Amino acid sequence: MNPATQLPPETTPEAGERTTTATHDGAPGPEPSTVACACGEADRRMLEGPRSRTGEFVQLLRVMRDFLRGFRVLHFVGPCVTVFGSARTREADSNYHLARQMGAAIARLGFTVMTGGGPGIMEAANRGAKDVGGRSVGCNIELPFEQKPNAYLDRWVTLHYFFVRKTLLVKYSYAFVVLPGGAGTLDELFEALTLIQTGKIKNFPVVVMGTDYWRELTGFIDKMVATGMISASDLKLIYATDSVEDAIAHIETHAIKPFGLRRITRGRRHFPWLGERSLQSTTRAS
Repeated sequence: MNPATQLPPETTPEAGERTTTATHDGAPGPEPSTVACACGEADRRMLEGPRSRTGEFVQLLRVMRDFLRGFRVLHFVGPCVTVFGSARTREADSNYHLARQMGAAIARLGFTVMTGGGPGIMEAANRGAKDVGGRSVGCNIELPFEQKPNAYLDRWVTLHYFFVRKTLLVKYSYAFVVLPGGAGTLDELFEALTLIQTGKIKNFPVVVMGTDYWRELTGFIDKMVATGMISASDLKLIYATDSVEDAIAHIETHAIKPFGLRRITRGRRHFPWLGERSLQSTTRAS
């Protein structure tokens, strides 16, 4: 490779390298550092404008590397249900308990619980999966604060680019569960709805939990229907409930039966020399 196009050495942990300060007994770690660092700079550098042809080529290689690392780590995790929500939710919060219950229920259903890999709601869902002996994975993002892999992950990958992360979260998922969160959670929710609405993904249930928190949002979606900005049929894309049992029944109806998923006892062949590791899982019916 030409020296001008060589990638700089990694400045973030390799997939699977523990960096979290969380503890398995649920005790919070130290407050996130607000000291400036180079973390999370990849998106900014890519979006700051055009560069030389060589610079753009190097950028493409970095994006490809992010996808490659994600594919290697997540290839054998099996069908997932991804849980979204705030990284700032504390363990004492009722939404943390709801996410933990939901994570356990998803795992009992036979799915791998996938999250953004961080604290708060993400930690709670991963923790719920581990409570019942289920599989728990994370698709983490490099940020200067908040986002460290939580202590309840069987496997995770830390990515540089938000759009790569969001693509992987959809690629390996059969359903989304959205709990109270901020701008990032809204971004993930509406990206999923746009992909479903435009036919990019099908038979993909989106369950919204914490209905009191989302009340104004669901009212605004009703307004979009009333003003003709979206179709009335689009309202069916979201299933809002605070019942774990109802949410699981909805996922089972819309994510298991349409795909004919079944439980198997032997995983596909993996290639350690590619960085792959086998993980027993449920897979798509052939």
